[in-house]
Amino acid sequence: MSNILEKFGPIRTFIFDVDGVLTDGTVLLLPGGEQSRKMSIRDGYALQLAVKQGYRVAIISGGRSESVVQRLNGLGVKDVFTGISNKVDKLEDYALEHDLIWEQVLFMGDDIPDYRAMQLCGLAACPADAAPEIKSISQYISPVAGGAGCVRDVIEKVLKLNGHWLLDDSVPSK
Repeated sequence: MSNILEKFGPIRTFIFDVDGVLTDGTVLLLPGGEQSRKMSIRDGYALQLAVKQGYRVAIISGGRSESVVQRLNGLGVKDVFTGISNKVDKLEDYALEHDLIWEQVLFMGDDIPDYRAMQLCGLAACPADAAPEIKSISQYISPVAGGAGCVRDVIEKVLKLNGHWLLDDSVPSK
């Protein structure tokens, strides 16, 4: 395909990994064994707007963090799957349950556990700082790193191409 933007237009479902995509991949270890992660507010804005505009958004992560689930649920993302050891099985089950068309699915991952699941989807994407193996199979490599707005980058492209960006009620009209 000569223009990668052509692959963004048909997207109706976004699948994201958490660590390294929605976060920078750093885990801060706190006293008592708790772990802390940092997420981008701009990614959060794009996620909630995509949900409001009727796009399906799902998270498939090997990690387990109740605070991550709460944050994403608060943004309207209800399909949050954590502790997933086999992302392909979870993605195939999810696709079957929701009658997904693979060409309409974008999967953004950053490391080896995402590799096979990304290959199922119509648009495999990754952050700028993804593992080399993931970059090698990605049709789109965001210029933005994980946890720094790469999720917004891909969502914004899809929503703009479909006339769904700047439709938030909080944006003043001119």
